[in-house]
Amino acid sequence: MAKGFSTREENYSKWYNDIVQKAGLAENSAVRGCMVIKPYGYAIWEKMQAGLDKMFKDTGHSNAYFPIFIPKSFFSREAAHVEGFAKECAVVTHYRLKNDPDGSGIIVDPDAKLEEELIIRPTSETIIWDTYRNWIQSYRDLPILVNQWANVVRWEMRTRMFLRTAEFLWQEGHTAHATREEAMEETYRMLDVYADFAENHMAIPVLKGVKSENERFAGAEETFCIEALMQDGKALQAGTSHFLGQNFARAFDVKFTSREGRLEYVWATSWGVSTRLVGALIMAHSDDRGLVLPPRLAPIQVVIVPIYKNGEEYQKVCAKAREIRDALQRMGVLVKLDDRDTYKPGWKFNEYEFKGVPIRVAIGPRDVDNDTLELARRDTLAKEVIPAGQLGQVVEAWLASIQETLYKRALSFRENNTREVDNWEEFKQILDAGGGFIMAHWDGTAETEQKIKEETRATIRLIPFRRKEEPGRCVYSGKPSAGRVVFARAY
Repeated sequence: MAKGFSTREENYSKWYNDIVQKAGLAENSAVRGCMVIKPYGYAIWEKMQAGLDKMFKDTGHSNAYFPIFIPKSFFSREAAHVEGFAKECAVVTHYRLKNDPDGSGIIVDPDAKLEEELIIRPTSETIIWDTYRNWIQSYRDLPILVNQWANVVRWEMRTRMFLRTAEFLWQEGHTAHATREEAMEETYRMLDVYADFAENHMAIPVLKGVKSENERFAGAEETFCIEALMQDGKALQAGTSHFLGQNFARAFDVKFTSREGRLEYVWATSWGVSTRLVGALIMAHSDDRGLVLPPRLAPIQVVIVPIYKNGEEYQKVCAKAREIRDALQRMGVLVKLDDRDTYKPGWKFNEYEFKGVPIRVAIGPRDVDNDTLELARRDTLAKEVIPAGQLGQVVEAWLASIQETLYKRALSFRENNTREVDNWEEFKQILDAGGGFIMAHWDGTAETEQKIKEETRATIRLIPFRRKEEPGRCVYSGKPSAGRVVFARAY
């Protein structure tokens, strides 16, 4: 265990922050509420980007880029949208600085006030739909299937690295369609893409469903989501897909001539995930020895650590280690040979264990003589000595096994921490005893949902797509309920 590293049981919040900082993922910046994503943390995000980007392109989408600055007037065109984001907006009011006449430093030039203030992008629906008005005239121009990789700013006061920061990185898809049915199909399709990525790349099982009206994206008619359960019993929204209807098309007057010759408003969707997925990855899999990464998202899948006592042994061991590295690279494995002589092997073992590298290969002079290698896997901490000639076969099998083991472990945790509850006192007791997903009846009213949130800090995470037809009584009000929904405290 790293020196000064908290355990999950002692202090879960500190444990999380310790991993982020000590594993070299990110650190706080000079700008309050913003983070510096360090190379190792950014490498994880790049792996996420690469996986998702391929999935987007495989479903017909293309990448584009839109301005970070949005005219203030754009936000006033869609009432629900502006209400949802007004309190989080950072606003640019001037375009020039100058030296203070009294010589005390730099000031904002009062004569350089913008005619119209600019909002730093909290989300891009408004600027994109203003642009789409120029791109769309006929049904022949549809659908538009565009994604943007970008940064956004939402002025958060209580921040935590990766989970909630004033500036963060994300992707946002924005699509335009000729019919409601086509737009709805796109909304479901992209939610399925996110669920596929979460489960098969991140090794995190997720629930799929629709948000309640209170939790819906500002300006959407429906918001669909995937929800994951973290090891402290809190939920984390891991992706959202929004059916926007014709709201933004009406707000920005985006019309097209249909096949029948009628002038109609376009139908819209938007969908996105962000760097909070890195936070989800940390909290879903890591342990009291540090970060644990699923192989499909690990920047380093295998690390090779040579063991030697002198220069002669160094040459002998490292020559063999380079052969092993090259062979694994030819297989497509992401491998690192750490042959630095400034750190001892034990230090390196601890370092890469803490960084969550899935497989460690140790090789010393005796291994070279015996043509053997010692392997250790991060998920179970098991070690095994194998013939060197079997390395490729074993590494391939272990990477697949680690990916599967992490998913099954997370799924077992979720299943063991999902409970059906019909009693209000039990509802509160479960939340205070560790939380998890609570399947409970709800009367369908925003008032009851808000009261539950005020009294327990728990929210409706989603209404499951395939919930059982199970009439009952609301766990809070006792009024009739059509079925259970998923409650949890959340990030």
